[in-house]
Amino acid sequence: MKTNKSINLLFAMLFIAVVTYAQDRPTIEPKLTEVWEPVPAKITPGENNAPPSDAIVLFDGKDLNEWTDGDGGLAKWIVEGGAMTVKAKTGVVKTKQKFGDFQLHIEWRTPAEVKGDGQGRGNSGIFMMKKYELQVLDSYESKTYSNGQAGSLYKQGIPLVNACKGPGEWQTYDVIFMAPVFTEKGSLKAPARITVLHNGVLIQNNFELKGPTEYNRIPVYTPHGKGSLVLQDHGNPVSYRNIWVREL
Repeated sequence: MKTNKSINLLFAMLFIAVVTYAQDRPTIEPKLTEVWEPVPAKITPGENNAPPSDAIVLFDGKDLNEWTDGDGGLAKWIVEGGAMTVKAKTGVVKTKQKFGDFQLHIEWRTPAEVKGDGQGRGNSGIFMMKKYELQVLDSYESKTYSNGQAGSLYKQGIPLVNACKGPGEWQTYDVIFMAPVFTEKGSLKAPARITVLHNGVLIQNNFELKGPTEYNRIPVYTPHGKGSLVLQDHGNPVSYRNIWVREL
């Protein structure tokens, strides 16, 4: 009982000390804490997931002019009904432009007709800088390994929740990606980090990537610069639309 009284007395004394310190802090001229420069650039935000005025539009539903195939040739995916859809066995498509830190908005849809299960069900992927995969998959009512389901950073980061809509429904990813930083000698200074909202729900919260995506190896960083955004051909007719980025 004496011990409890001593602890309570100690907390009371600490509380009084903190309050006294707060009250004794000198006031300063309010203008001394006002920062007027730089002035943030004024932009026009988009409505209903439309790109803001400072965005780079990568796909507006009309053509694949901003994309190539994996070798830099003509992108071979199907453009129809305002969407681009994987044409199986034609390979990935990648952006002509390369990016470092960015904000990405992308909408995707797995096939309405369900075929397969696990990793064979509506599989595709979005690769940041050609290296770091955010999984696209029909995980609505389909089991697979947790670090390979929709919204995972493949084989690395399990999503906080499963926010998937049903097969055939359009879904959104809103991504903040911070590229890794390397020293002049090539060692890692800061790892890549990613925040993802899936259908408006936070599923990756400033996740620290362990390195590039690997299927059967331990991820290891190697120095690199900016890279293309890549969409994966996994053999399933997954569709994408309304893709835009803002460089940060």
